[in-house]
Amino acid sequence: MMRVRAAVVLVAAALVVAGCSAADGERDSDVGVAPTVTETVTSTPPSETGSTASDVPTDGESAGPKTAPAGEGARLTVTDIRTGSHDGFDRVVYELGGSGRPGWRVAYVDEALQDGSGFPVDVAGGAILEVQITGSAYPFDSGVEPYAGPDPIRAQPGGSVVEVRGALVFEGVTQSFIGVSERGAPFTVDVLTNPTRLVIDVQR
Repeated sequence: MMRVRAAVVLVAAALVVAGCSAADGERDSDVGVAPTVTETVTSTPPSETGSTASDVPTDGESAGPKTAPAGEGARLTVTDIRTGSHDGFDRVVYELGGSGRPGWRVAYVDEALQDGSGFPVDVAGGAILEVQITGSAYPFDSGVEPYAGPDPIRAQPGGSVVEVRGALVFEGVTQSFIGVSERGAPFTVDVLTNPTRLVIDVQR
């Protein structure tokens, strides 16, 4: 009788361990390895906090210009801008409302000049990343309310991203500037969905 009870206990314990492992696997696949995140505007959705070693920009990543075309018929407006501090990189997130997939042109520039007017934009930091989001539309075309938060958006001190300035639309392109602590820091650009977000990670 004692042997039967011991066997039941062992089987139950094995089932509990297996259940915990499955749950951990699901959590890892949803959000990856979750680093500590400090938000400057709103809290980061769980799908933005996940990172793996392959997500982190490294010296092997290029600091050169990066481009990708917008999806056909894209009509998008920036509705929110967030920054986050992660282990090994800083993240800037442009949340977009409207329809379609955004394109982008992201590159280091010597001076921040506003599209259309040519007016200089004061950007803090030792270097400037110009972000141009293609497939953009004015709010009356996209049907969503545009970002109306702080400008500039200050990032957590001590990281590679210092601040983010502006999100103005001109001729189908949203222009923004990221103040970076020093020129040449490698960066990556990607798109996340549900909701649509353009994500820029800069190596710390």
